Amino acid sequence: MKQHVTTPAQLGYDYQDVYLRAADNTRLHAWLIHPKKPTLGTVYFLHGNAENISTHFRATLWLLNHGYEVFALDYRGYGLSEGKPDVPAVFSDIDAGAQWLYSHIRTEPRPLYLYGQSLGASLAITFASNYKPFKQRFNGLITEAAFARFDTIAKHVASQHWLTWGAQYPAKWLIGREHDPLDAIAQLDNLPKLMIHSVDDQIIPYRFGTQLFDAAPEPKQRVVARGAHIRAAADAQVRSSMLAFMQQFAHPEMPLAR
Repeated sequence: MKQHVTTPAQLGYDYQDVYLRAADNTRLHAWLIHPKKPTLGTVYFLHGNAENISTHFRATLWLLNHGYEVFALDYRGYGLSEGKPDVPAVFSDIDAGAQWLYSHIRTEPRPLYLYGQSLGASLAITFASNYKPFKQRFNGLITEAAFARFDTIAKHVASQHWLTWGAQYPAKWLIGREHDPLDAIAQLDNLPKLMIHSVDDQIIPYRFGTQLFDAAPEPKQRVVARGAHIRAAADAQVRSSMLAFMQQFAHPEMPLAR
């Protein structure tokens, strides 16, 4: 979706528009949203497949209320970002955001986390595996409702409606596996990972999250949530788990633990 629905200012949060360029010169747009409390750390937020940051950023408001600055990027073709949505070009977009963020916080070092939901969670896993300085620049990775393979989720989505039921096997056969999170996550050893998935998720079934968690190397933590797709943070216990994870790994010298 191109049109913005809401801005952080309309909900009482100070923010700035950030414009940056991907490696192919595609102009991208993001928001840097400032917390109301002294900044404890920065969260790089990757949203899901639908709409754009103007709707998805609401999922991070509670982080702002706890002192975490949020950097929310729109991939190419979303919101005010130019271009057309595409894989693997989207990883260039995420890379541009990571580089901008690193330069932004370098003068005032503070913890940095990558947090993705749904499609954004799956992209985050593959990006973390491919981005060489990730383990040096990010304190941890948080995923909510990630899927394991692109072809498998395409088949699942096609199977959910009679109009697309016949397309599920062509979709599976035609989509390659070179960017799959299930393969990428095996490379994320020595990186703290918090993986959240709801057992009630009807969009990306819980079994996909289990596949990813089982394949992930240590250190890793798991939160089994309840409720609808990417609504886990509505639960105070899930929020507490996320905050505890970020506090635990705020300092790289801290020992890694399950």
